[in-house]
Amino acid sequence: QVQLVQSGGGLVQAGGSLRLSCAASGLSYSSYTMAWFRQAPGKEREFVAGIRWSDGSTYLVDSVKGRFTISRDSAKNTVYLQMNSLKPEDTAVYYCAQGPALTTLETRYNFWGQGTQVTVSS
Repeated sequence: QVQLVQSGGGLVQAGGSLRLSCAASGLSYSSYTMAWFRQAPGKEREFVAGIRWSDGSTYLVDSVKGRFTISRDSAKNTVYLQMNSLKPEDTAVYYCAQGPALTTLETRYNFWGQGTQVTVSS
């Protein structure tokens, strides 16, 4: 059984930085994607960034490009989301997810982390 365990997050002032981590276990194959989604209060969950585990290729949505970086540590089976220049509108619960392909579609991801709160104060 695949398990995704998140860490990081918290409260930060606008312009600050945070790093989220997501450690995966139970994966028995090498071709998959890890992604980060977020859900702000009263809004639907949205894709933020994804990384193909096999080659490290990434995709980030325009609203976070230049501020967020997604990366992986294959030895630790861990994916990271480095968030810099945070804005109040980045406030949300952030989720990591695992799926077979790099896509922004939430329904294509099979396994999810427990979620972690990121709050950016103005």
